[in-house]
Amino acid sequence: MPKITRRALGALLAGAMSLAAIPAAQAQDLLPSLELLAPSSPGSGYDQLARAVQGVLQARGTVPAVEVTNVAGGGGTVGLAQFVTSRPRKPSALIVGFALVGGVLSTKSAVTLEDVTPVARLMGDVDAIVVPASSDIKTLGDLIARVKSDPGAVSWAGGSIGGVDHVTAGLFAKTVGVDPTAINYVVHAGGGEVLASVLGGHATVGISGYEEFRAQVDSGDLRALAVSGEARIDGVDVPTFREAGVDLAVQNWRGIVANPKAKEADVAALQAAIDDMVKSPEWAEALKTRGWIDSYRPAAEFGPFLQSETTRIGQALKDAGVL
Repeated sequence: MPKITRRALGALLAGAMSLAAIPAAQAQDLLPSLELLAPSSPGSGYDQLARAVQGVLQARGTVPAVEVTNVAGGGGTVGLAQFVTSRPRKPSALIVGFALVGGVLSTKSAVTLEDVTPVARLMGDVDAIVVPASSDIKTLGDLIARVKSDPGAVSWAGGSIGGVDHVTAGLFAKTVGVDPTAINYVVHAGGGEVLASVLGGHATVGISGYEEFRAQVDSGDLRALAVSGEARIDGVDVPTFREAGVDLAVQNWRGIVANPKAKEADVAALQAAIDDMVKSPEWAEALKTRGWIDSYRPAAEFGPFLQSETTRIGQALKDAGVL
């Protein structure tokens, strides 16, 4: 099980202690700019969260200038390695999540989340399984029958190896009695590529965050068969896996971490800005607009959560046949 390094723990505790002493309104004096890295392609879940954080921090004035960059590859591990090993010119942060934990485990990455400074878990979402509107797969039951008949004939367009899409597809197969290693899972760099693959007829089904498919589901170009959460998405008439007969529920999550080389004062200022952000009406609106689940946890809770998630996701990867 990973542990937080002494340096990361020291920065985390110093930042937490400083929150009471540094009003969020003063964060702009200490953190005038921020480089925010999304370890995936534009349009992906990581990228969407980075852009939302950018918008709220700038709208609140707590970090006046936020620059978002994308570095895709290796289930997020390429971006993670660049983030940890580079020498940033200004304060920098990284969007992390379920997929990155899985990517570190599945690729046996030398750089891990032990090497960063936790700031906060921010939100969660659920996956959806979709098909083109023209598909003869009308329900999740139809998909189950097709997968049971010939697993390799059903191609799944999804995100990175070890990510929530891959794990969910593997657990789905296992739950319906199919060998997870037999499914035909096709890796894509992000939700935008998954969407294009499904719309282009290059995959039988797509699996990714529901919000990445919402516009095309609403327009009628895609049909959503089910969502992976414990409950339906508010206002969305799509059943959960369990409602459709598959006893499985999986939820994704994402958060933000600071560069391990960051000054303690910069980490404290970032934590103060994020603390202000998650309490703001702008953030509440961002969550509502994107259909995200509010799952905020501050730095002191996010660090231990990352440790427990490494164990939990590792077991899920084994159960799904990924490891």
